[in-house]
Amino acid sequence: MEANTRSTGRLPAAFLTPGSSSFMDFLGEHQPEMLPGNRQLPPVQGVIEAPHGTTIVAVTFPGGVVLAGDRRATMGNMIAQRDIEKVFPADEYSAVGIAGTAGLAVEMVKLFQLELEHFEKVEGAQLSLEGKANRLSTMIRSNLGMAMQGLAVVPLFAGYDVDRGRGRIFSYDVTGGRSEERNYATTGSGSVFARGAMKKLFREDLTEEQATTLVVQALYDAADDDSATGGPDVARRIYPIITVITEDGFRRLGEDEAAELAGSVLQARLEQPDGPRAALL
Repeated sequence: MEANTRSTGRLPAAFLTPGSSSFMDFLGEHQPEMLPGNRQLPPVQGVIEAPHGTTIVAVTFPGGVVLAGDRRATMGNMIAQRDIEKVFPADEYSAVGIAGTAGLAVEMVKLFQLELEHFEKVEGAQLSLEGKANRLSTMIRSNLGMAMQGLAVVPLFAGYDVDRGRGRIFSYDVTGGRSEERNYATTGSGSVFARGAMKKLFREDLTEEQATTLVVQALYDAADDDSATGGPDVARRIYPIITVITEDGFRRLGEDEAAELAGSVLQARLEQPDGPRAALL
């Protein structure tokens, strides 16, 4: 059948038959071995060493939500990569930040992007933000077998809810359990330190600029105390990935914008190494 498909240039019948609006259901029916959770790992002794992404932070402000992440991936006590990308657009109004096993996490994000795109094409409408959060929860749950072998994926999902007119943040555990976070959230190895910084700096009336400054401050604090989190690397020009989602959609700050934000935080830290002790001005 495969050879015949190549020779005629026609799609297999499965692609032309009406079915579920879920791409995961479609893949599970026709090629279940392609789903990450269905893969069989070879028997190994001890902990599986694989690159891990670390700290992701998110904060809401009156006009939307900011999602950001550092750029370091670690493997044991080694730095596996200094400029990994951990924050990705899910669709026009949402984004995912990944922590955990980097390879599986990136693959899950790509599958999630396809899931949302497939739904929109089949149904002719976008999923609600709540629906997107639920679909991601199902994907994480399907990876539970891998997670029990040390290959966990724990993302942070954020987006602009067009129905409610505000930004929202959802966090997850390895079983797919989902919680909506109020105001700010963190995940990854440096999350405890980042959360402490955000708790100190958060205000209900943050502007977009203040919110982006806040996430850089939080990532800086995380990098200061967590060796797996990478701070701004001026020498290599590696800065956090910072994304903003508003009613105008998803936007990633350019390299120059991220460098300017990181530079202002670094300059302030020269004067006050432990960071700001009061709300942002």
